[in-house]
Amino acid sequence: MTMITVNVFEAKAKLSEYLDRVEAGEHVVICRRNRPVAELRAVEVRPATPRPVGGAKGELTIPDNFFEPLPDAIVDSFYQASASHVPAPTVPSMARERPDARPARGKRRRAPSRHRR
Repeated sequence: MTMITVNVFEAKAKLSEYLDRVEAGEHVVICRRNRPVAELRAVEVRPATPRPVGGAKGELTIPDNFFEPLPDAIVDSFYQASASHVPAPTVPSMARERPDARPARGKRRRAPSRHRR
């Protein structure tokens, strides 16, 4: 494995060349003012093998009534429970939601300049 060291300017100018070299197995260290900042190296690609079908065969049984509709009493209990335990949502006003928000109307005040001539 070979390692190449380049500065940012050169890396920008010859990026596609360095990508080709990285694909060939080399590593590229990118420096800013001759100090290493980043390393350009190939991404490890794992071969994708298809998963076998039927790995849990015989371990799971689905009853015949699984796809039948639930009784009305059970369905109603879901809606009654959610209606009685969850308070109604409230929508906060913009002023309460974002206290740092600037006013909707009027001129925006400029901060005084630090530097005067």
